[in-house]
Amino acid sequence: MERRKKNLAASIGGWSARHRWWALLIWIAFVAVTTFAGNAVGTEKMKSYESLNGDSRQAGQILDEANYKDVASEVVLVQTRTGSLTVTDAAFRRAVMDVKSAIEATGQVENVRTPYDEQPSPVTADRRTTLVQFDMKGEGATAADRIEPVLDAVAGVQGSHPDLRIEQAGGASANKMIGEAIDKDFVRAEQLSLPITLGILLAAFGALLAAVVPVALAMTAIVAATGLLAFTSQLLHVDSATSNVMLLIGLAVGVDYSLFYIMRAREERAKGLGKRRALEIAAATSGRAVLISGITVVVAMAGMFLTGNGVFMGFAEGTILVVLTAVVGSLTVLPALLSLIGDKIDARLIHGTVRVATRGRVTWRRVLGVRGGQSRMWAAILRPVLRHPLVSVIIASGLLVALAIPALSLKTGPQTIDDLQGDYAIAQTFKRIDKAFPGGTEPAVVVVRADDVTTPEFTAKIEEFKRQALATGEANEPFYVAINPDKTVAKISIGIKGSGIDEVSEHAVHTLREKVIPATLPGAHVTGGTAASMDFNDQLSRTIPLVFGFVLLLAFILLLISFRSLVIAIKAILLNLLSVAAAYGVLVLVFQKGYGDSLLGFHSIGTITDWVPLFLFVILFGLSMDYHVFILSRIREAYDKGMRTEQAVTVGITSTAAVVTSAALIMVAVFATFATLSLLTFKELGIGLAAAILIDATIVRAVLLPASMKLLGQWNWYLPRWLGWLPQLSHGEAEIEEETAPAEREPVLVG
Repeated sequence: MERRKKNLAASIGGWSARHRWWALLIWIAFVAVTTFAGNAVGTEKMKSYESLNGDSRQAGQILDEANYKDVASEVVLVQTRTGSLTVTDAAFRRAVMDVKSAIEATGQVENVRTPYDEQPSPVTADRRTTLVQFDMKGEGATAADRIEPVLDAVAGVQGSHPDLRIEQAGGASANKMIGEAIDKDFVRAEQLSLPITLGILLAAFGALLAAVVPVALAMTAIVAATGLLAFTSQLLHVDSATSNVMLLIGLAVGVDYSLFYIMRAREERAKGLGKRRALEIAAATSGRAVLISGITVVVAMAGMFLTGNGVFMGFAEGTILVVLTAVVGSLTVLPALLSLIGDKIDARLIHGTVRVATRGRVTWRRVLGVRGGQSRMWAAILRPVLRHPLVSVIIASGLLVALAIPALSLKTGPQTIDDLQGDYAIAQTFKRIDKAFPGGTEPAVVVVRADDVTTPEFTAKIEEFKRQALATGEANEPFYVAINPDKTVAKISIGIKGSGIDEVSEHAVHTLREKVIPATLPGAHVTGGTAASMDFNDQLSRTIPLVFGFVLLLAFILLLISFRSLVIAIKAILLNLLSVAAAYGVLVLVFQKGYGDSLLGFHSIGTITDWVPLFLFVILFGLSMDYHVFILSRIREAYDKGMRTEQAVTVGITSTAAVVTSAALIMVAVFATFATLSLLTFKELGIGLAAAILIDATIVRAVLLPASMKLLGQWNWYLPRWLGWLPQLSHGEAEIEEETAPAEREPVLVG
């Protein structure tokens, strides 16, 4: 008797189904313990310098260790609207002094500086614009909580001087106005995601319980993973946005994995199999697909560790935890739940009574014409594809290549105030300040450390640095020096020419680093917005090949082991790369070229946020494997049961149509909600992810995959002889009815 091949997912699922109460109790205890323990420990957020790279990171780390007082600095722009009023006129001076008196009266500010003080605040060359500078009292981290009275005071002065523009901006006021708006955006997106997901699941299953179980499992996985993050973050600190990314990915994969599992169990029950046998088959087939898919997603996410950037590494940490937790939940608690619930999973409320009924429901299975576990609608689509595979490949590939061509002109840039879309007055204030005082809002920050930076000799060096920097013509006022309490670190702030994100500003930073600093303050480091962006881009240019190579190589190895086919593994990589490239093209067309910007409610700034392309590649490559592995597993299962390749492709795709359609719609809907956020970066992420998943689940999986498999025929299963040692993994125990004689089955090619 032939020995059965090992199937880890089937073993785990079988144990959970047989010991359902133990499996449920262990899961509940796991979620509870990780949640309470995680809350007790607390998630360790990364320090500001940990998100930086290169010279900027060194500067940031020195500043972090220098014990500078945490100060929130603010400015009030005072600018003539019309006429010839200047800072020397009495009306202008009166307005400036009114600002000073009003903000000091709040009791929340200190160190107020005006153009009329001994150390004056800056004034433009035409004398029509100046700044009133001040610091908020108390800790800078909590200044946003105390800024409201100051904002009201400035608004009151503006009302008394209509001929002048009097507007406030700064870190605290930005956090108050913009931060609250963005927080509301995320809350709205999260509130939209859950009901949309639940609605699609109701359409997919036509049963309330079947729709609730995947969402509940996904949410408990997210909660548990968040608790685990508190422990791992003690070793690798995370960015505050990590939890949002975990919600996005966790909801997508958690629901998808449950969909795969539940749909297969229902399908086997519909064939007349017993509950236990249906669960065994679901565990051996969909459970195994979930395991392979989860490992592939984890591998893709792990690629972000190679970037060396703290934000990416934190994203990798969080997403790996949530995917692993979702996989564990799908393989353990889900079969236990299905074993406990039984056929009541199909129950729906009818006139206040729970009934198990299927007739009359409008579900995807009806819309897609699913009969006998296969979709007649997708079968109708596949017929011409398989009848004319070469034409289908040429047309589909041509369409994706056409979408990908714009990606060749992809241009990235750092996040700036322009990233904030919508009617935010403070954004316009920042732009006016930057226009009046170039480099003033994003100056270069030079950090130098010594035994004593206040000695006459060192002070002279700082003065010489200022002289030479200004003499280059690439730096300008304002120029400030701040000394730490131990007098061991000097933080020098100096304005630089350009917009802060253009070549002019970048050249100014290069000049400071390569010419001025070596001649005056050797060993000093430069940070600031421009410098940080430059160092980030330099780091990415070095590590992107490593990330791409790591993800592609390990995904290839996983697929090769899973399906014992060199061709399947190579083709999966190529198809995924094609769909990612097409998504990049869509990003360029929409956000760089501005097509459809009015429809989506944003204004193009001509660039894509610098970290988005790499993040999209990693996320998309991982998530798109969900469908590919699921469909290929079903195709391989059919092939292993004796079907010819073309027949196995038809059965595999038509039998998974309802699941793939539902899973794709959920991901597209969840990701699309991010397009409603105020930050352009999140709009890019939302549209990019939604477009890629839509392309992947339709053009790639419905046309390119089957057509290419038909063209390759028996070569799909080619495995060189020297790889014959690879383990033979089971693709399930499903009883698939053979429509062709075993003698007609194509042989596996071995080279």
